[in-house]
Amino acid sequence: MAVKFLSEEWASAMTEALNSSDEFKSAASGQSVKLQQVVTDAPDGETKYYFTLDGGSVDVSLGELPDAEATLTQNYETAVAITKQELNPQNAFMQGKLKISGNMMKLMQLQGVFNAMPKAASAVEVEY
Repeated sequence: MAVKFLSEEWASAMTEALNSSDEFKSAASGQSVKLQQVVTDAPDGETKYYFTLDGGSVDVSLGELPDAEATLTQNYETAVAITKQELNPQNAFMQGKLKISGNMMKLMQLQGVFNAMPKAASAVEVEY
């Protein structure tokens, strides 16, 4: 059953999919990060969710993270394209479609984690 993008069900399904992927857990082992995501102009208005990673375990939840190390901001169209793997996040950043504030160095160190995410998340059927 498909879950609506940026819903509580989506966040829960993403958390479960990432935490049950051996490949993702291997890439995430020993890593930690607290990322805030902001999606402007989403169908239900601006939507915020966060991604926390600690010791190979991840949590994706809706809401604000007061101690985020970095904030990624994009419009809904860009968020969907990145999630569907139609747009590479690095290209989105270079084109000005993805704005990043905070600890850029931390994000660079997590490339292996980010590269393992699409395959792990592919088990989640998303409705956009």
